[in-house]
Amino acid sequence: MSYDLLRSGLEAPICLTWEMTYYCNLRCVHCLSASGVRRDEELTTEEAKRLIDEWAEMKVFYINVGGGEPMSRPDFFELMDYCLDRGIGVKFSTNGTLMDEAAADWVASRDYLDVQISLDGATPETNDAIRGNGTYRRARRAMERLAERGFSFKINNVVTRQNFDQLEKMYALANRYGAQLRLTRLRPSGRGQNVWEKMRPTREQNKKLYQWLLAHPDVLTGDSFFHLSAYGQALQGMNMCGAGRIVCCVDPVGEVYACPFVLAPEFSGGNVRQPGGFAGIWRESLLFAHLREWQVGGTCETCNAYDLCHGGCMAVKHFTGRSLDSPDPDCVFGNAGEPGDARQFVPLGRKSG
Repeated sequence: MSYDLLRSGLEAPICLTWEMTYYCNLRCVHCLSASGVRRDEELTTEEAKRLIDEWAEMKVFYINVGGGEPMSRPDFFELMDYCLDRGIGVKFSTNGTLMDEAAADWVASRDYLDVQISLDGATPETNDAIRGNGTYRRARRAMERLAERGFSFKINNVVTRQNFDQLEKMYALANRYGAQLRLTRLRPSGRGQNVWEKMRPTREQNKKLYQWLLAHPDVLTGDSFFHLSAYGQALQGMNMCGAGRIVCCVDPVGEVYACPFVLAPEFSGGNVRQPGGFAGIWRESLLFAHLREWQVGGTCETCNAYDLCHGGCMAVKHFTGRSLDSPDPDCVFGNAGEPGDARQFVPLGRKSG
C-alpha cells in the first residue's frame, strides 16, 4: 500500500492494540502506561466480548494485546479464545512471570496465536535493573516452557543506552530458542518520562542501530525506528506514523487513543461505551479525521529526507514538550531543537461527527 493511501486511513485499523488491564505484578522503570494497579472501571468480560464482536464485524485481522500484564486478568484465556473463535488473530505481550505449565499448554494448543515475551537485557544485571529483581530468570523460564512445546515466540527488547551493546547477544538468544527478536523504541511516556534522558540511546548508538537493523532484516521493529531511515535507506516496515490512520489503542477502561504511545486525554477520540462504540470512533472521530489529513510541517517539510522519516514519532515529541510539527527529538541531523508548546497541534479530543 502507498504512503498516501495509508495516511488517509482505512476502514479498520491494521494494528489495533488492546491494553486489557492496568494491573501489573512488575514495576518496570520505563513502562509507557505506568501500569501497576487495576482500575475499578476496567471493561467487564461482557463489555470486552461486545468490543470483540465489533472488531469481528469490522473484519479486524488481528489485535495486539497488552497491559499492564494481560495474563493477570481472570478472564484472559476466555477472552482470547473468544477472539480466536470470532476469527481474530491474537498477538499478546507478557512479562512471562505468569506463564506456568498450564498456560504454556494453552498457548501451544491454539492456532493464530502469537506471544511476545519482554526482556530488556541479555544478562540478569542489565534486565533486572529495568524490570525488577528475578525477572530475567522468570522470563527465561517462560521461554523454555514454550520452546519445550515447539512454540515459536518473539522476544521484545526496548533498546536503551544501557543494553545497546547486548543486541548481538539478544539476537543469539532468540536464535537459540528458534524465536524472533523484536526491538522497540524507548518512549518518554508513563514512567518512561522519568528515565528518558538517562536511558535513551545516544546519537552514535542510534546511528549504529540503523546499520545493525539493515544488517539484520529478520529483526522486527514495529516501525519503532522509522525516524532513522533519514540516514539514507528505508528500514523494514511502513516507515510512517500510523496514529489514527492505521493504528489505534483501546485502553483498559475503553478509551480509544490514536496511538498506544500517546495515552493522553487530548489524543483520545472517545470511549467504546459511548453510542456508536469503537466503530463510530474509528470512522467518525474528528481527532482521527484530523490526523488523517495532517502531516508534519515546519522544517521537516523542506528536508530532503522527509519522504523517508516523515518527521518521526508523534508520541516522543508530545511527551518531551515539543510541537508535533517539530523534528523528532532523535532527528539524525540534530535538528530537534528545544522543547516548545506541544499543544500547537490542537488535538480535537473526544468530539465526534
